[in-house]
Formats: sequence, structure tokens, C-alpha cells
Amino acid sequence: MITACLNGDRTRRQHHAVPQTPDELARAARESVEAGAWMVHVHPRDSSGLETLEARHVVAAVAAIRAASPGVLVSATTRDGIVDGAAAKLDCVSGWPPPRLGGPDCASVNWHEEGAQEVATALADKGIAVEAGVWSPHAAREFVDGDWPARVERVLVEAIPGATPGEDGPRAVQGILEALGELPVPLLVHGEQDWAWPVLRWAMAAGHDVRIGLEDTCHLPDGQQARDNAELVSAAGHLRRLAE
Repeated sequence: MITACLNGDRTRRQHHAVPQTPDELARAARESVEAGAWMVHVHPRDSSGLETLEARHVVAAVAAIRAASPGVLVSATTRDGIVDGAAAKLDCVSGWPPPRLGGPDCASVNWHEEGAQEVATALADKGIAVEAGVWSPHAAREFVDGDWPARVERVLVEAIPGATPGEDGPRAVQGILEALGELPVPLLVHGEQDWAWPVLRWAMAAGHDVRIGLEDTCHLPDGQQARDNAELVSAAGHLRRLAE
């Protein structure tokens, strides 16, 4: 399965097609679903285009995507850096409505970040499924040592140059997987920047769910700049068919 990560923290200076408004996110989501994505991951923005965790902006983004693509699963971010500190993050996330009232279906929680388990608990209490983001073997060990492995929807194994230990993307992923061991939930494996396509190929060959989109890379496998999220998803689908 392919998740489309539509925008992340990218700006339009980095790529002209980065969606920001609810309508832009909805259009990018619809085009990505038509290209083969089964879920979308978004970083909602405020009226100035800045990332936000405010409930009204999260709900607006989710509502627009659901209206354009009925039935698609919507994941939202809770990453550090959007608001000032763990307490402010928890306060924002605690104000999100459950999915049936406009909240996202799930949300990613980076397990190495301060207050991760409190944020995960707040999401679970709302009926919002938790995606545990694991960027390193150390974070993986912290995750498996707790009581969350059976409580999350999936684990996002994320290989990020400069943040994840490893000489290359696939080896970085393998180091995380060794630390995770056997888990009772699915894995979604992806890389960012120069590691995006090598990790995607490796993960597809290993039978894992994957993710691609402008959050992870602006370029196609051949190095050319992608037109938009849908073209990235189409390229991932092509690689999957070649591997079958």
C-alpha cells in the first residue's frame, strides 16, 4: 500500500506544487488517490501557510480531503517545531475532535520527541489511531520497551539522512527493524531526501507498506523534478508493478 505525504514542512520555494490550503490539499489528495495512494498524510496550514496543530485548521483540511475523496484515510502530523514545546502540543492535540466529528483518522507521533506517549494517549482517547514514528534504533528500543506496540495502528519506520544512523537508507532501515523485532502491527517504511527512492524500493521488495510525496522528496527516481504528488505516487506504483 502507498501513502501519499502531501506537504510536510516544505515551502513553495522548494516546490511550486506544495499544497497548503484545504482546497489544495483536497485536490492533491484526490489526484494522489487516483494515481494509486490509499491514504494521505498531511501537515495542515493556517491562513498564512504556516504549519499548525490548531483544531479548526486540522478539521478544515480533513473535511476538504474527505469531501473530495470519500473513504480515503487521512493522517495528520504532531511533529515538534509546529508549536512551542510539548505542553503546547498536547494542549492542541487534546482539542482535536474524534474522526466522526471531523478529526483525522490517525496521526503520527514521533517516539523520540518529548511527551510522545502523552500525545499518543490524548489521540487514543479521542478515537484517533496512533502511528508511531521511529527514526532510530534507540527510539525503536524505547517504543518496544513500553506498552504501546499493541496499541498503535502502525509503526512508521523513517530513514532520514543526518538523523537516522546508517551509511545508506536501506541499512538505516534495517538497523531500526532489528531494534523493533517482531511487532503485532503493520510497518510503513519510508525514506526522505536522497534516501526516499532507495528505501522505497527496498521496502517494496520486503513486502512493507510505503509512503511517497513532496514531504519526502521533490524528485522522481531518475532525478528529474516531479510535477506534483500524483506523479510521485504514479512512479512508486510503477516500481511496485516492476517488482511483482
